[in-house]
Amino acid sequence: MDLDAVKRYLEKGVGTSSEVDGLPPRFLEPLIMNSLKVDLIEPGRILCSMKIPQRLLNAGNTLHGGATAALVDVVGSAVIPTVGFTGPNTGVSVEINVSYVDAAYVDVSHQLSISFDY
Repeated sequence: MDLDAVKRYLEKGVGTSSEVDGLPPRFLEPLIMNSLKVDLIEPGRILCSMKIPQRLLNAGNTLHGGATAALVDVVGSAVIPTVGFTGPNTGVSVEINVSYVDAAYVDVSHQLSISFDY
């Protein structure tokens, strides 16, 4: 195993802080949510669909797991108020569990169902 190659891969963004610092606040949500559509919303549940854009693909040309986790986080935060919980701490993920049933491919519409158990 080439440990230096792994290190170089993980540190490839070092030195670009001026580019990253120049991004607008909260830029991540629009980046991942741009094509998100709410198909169903009811107390404790939101069902969304999304046509996967090219920008969210990983090296295997499927939806990046980090993008999936971010979508789960954002939509999961949105489902909390549907059951009446409000306040400054809603939307802060403590634990996320994602079951990847199959890969999501570019330009194909996929559904995401988030339920809030309380």
